[in-house]
Amino acid sequence: MPAAADFSTMLPHPIPADDRARLLLFAIRRMAAGGLADAHAAAAFLGAFGKSYRRPLVLLRALMAEMARAAANPIVVAPCCCPRMTEGEATLLTAIATSEANPRGARRHLGALLPSSQSLGALSSAQAVSRAFADLGRPLPA
Repeated sequence: MPAAADFSTMLPHPIPADDRARLLLFAIRRMAAGGLADAHAAAAFLGAFGKSYRRPLVLLRALMAEMARAAANPIVVAPCCCPRMTEGEATLLTAIATSEANPRGARRHLGALLPSSQSLGALSSAQAVSRAFADLGRPLPA
């Protein structure tokens, strides 16, 4: 079993305190583990957004597909039950949350996960996810 110091290196960030960011993190983790059509992610969005759940769900699926397509290296994602986040998860959440207010900064964050020549498509998808959350009354905290 790895020492506690190894876990803090692998999972350096606590999960977000905000429920909107935790919802997004949960859906990202479920889609990473169960595929883009994961029923748990869809159910979580249905519970949070009601009848309007499809728009943020489809846009997050598009972002996840774009990230998978463009990534040169694996992006490490923790299990859903984990109370801490990997560096990649924290970077992705920050990129999505700040994508509208600070697109250059969000593109830099995405550039840390993807080759910089491939980050523009992911940025557009991240902005769409952020806008969908905001339009449905659950803006992501920046």
